[in-house]
Amino acid sequence: MGAGPMGESERGESAPRRRVSYWCANGHESRPSFAAEAELPESWDCPRCGLPAGQDQEKPPAVPRTEPYKSHLAYVKERRSESDGEAILTEALEKLRARREL
Repeated sequence: MGAGPMGESERGESAPRRRVSYWCANGHESRPSFAAEAELPESWDCPRCGLPAGQDQEKPPAVPRTEPYKSHLAYVKERRSESDGEAILTEALEKLRARREL
């Protein structure tokens, strides 16, 4: 047992492989290697820019739309109307005032 490199005779034979080209919207090409009998994925993340890449060079996948950061208040305003907010605030203030009177 040595620390030298192992040859194919010791590891066994490599499975047949195939390289497939994928292109992103920025025109980058990536060529991952797959087993010959493996099912190919429709898209592949570009290792250079991270965008999704497809096999059609002329029509790469569209750039995903990123949602801007929303605060907690923005999410609350989506779910509640202005009158709902006022009713909740009034109820909370009444509870606080009732506790102070004790």
